[in-house]
Amino acid sequence: MSTFLTSSIGKKLIMSISGLFLIAFLCVHLTLNLLLFAGADIYNAAAGFMGSNIIMKIIEPVLGAGFIIHIIYSIILWFQNQKARPVKYKMVDQSESSTWSSRNMIVLGILIVAFLAIHLVNFFYKIKFTDIKVTEYQLVTGMFTQEYWYIVVIYVVGAIFLGLHLYHAFQSAFQTLGLNNSIWRKRWDVIGLIYSLIIGLGFAIIPLYFLVKELI
Repeated sequence: MSTFLTSSIGKKLIMSISGLFLIAFLCVHLTLNLLLFAGADIYNAAAGFMGSNIIMKIIEPVLGAGFIIHIIYSIILWFQNQKARPVKYKMVDQSESSTWSSRNMIVLGILIVAFLAIHLVNFFYKIKFTDIKVTEYQLVTGMFTQEYWYIVVIYVVGAIFLGLHLYHAFQSAFQTLGLNNSIWRKRWDVIGLIYSLIIGLGFAIIPLYFLVKELI
């Protein structure tokens, strides 16, 4: 068993399972964030429930471990792939046989990690480890203003990167799990595209909405 988990296939399996776990989390996280449109009372109540819920307290460290495992195994597999191709062969145009996101997953992954670090500093750290005097709603919407326009830009661009990353990751995970056969390949492609658009646009529209709301 240990030999399988340390093999290339085993590492891909671990990365796929951790990736699907994070994909499921993004649905929950986006759903909570969309409650910002419902107003301060509803969002603060939902955020308070999530913060005090015993299940979420258990899931938080598991989620953190999932992110770390996914990142570590992504880096390991990328380096292994680079070592397997030590000689630079003649460049071939792969634009017709693969998507841009599939060819740049490591770049997208690095950008998303940077975006995640900014997100944790702006919100998670302040809520969990500082004595803030504002509600969760005020903290979030207060960052998406004309004064902090660069934060809005970072979040919109980060959401785009996330959507691109998810588009390929969604298909790749099911392929690794052996569920991407000739029948389901196109179906997963469509489902992955729809999912990545919902997540990417969902997270991007939130900062844009509050910025535009302030401007008008």
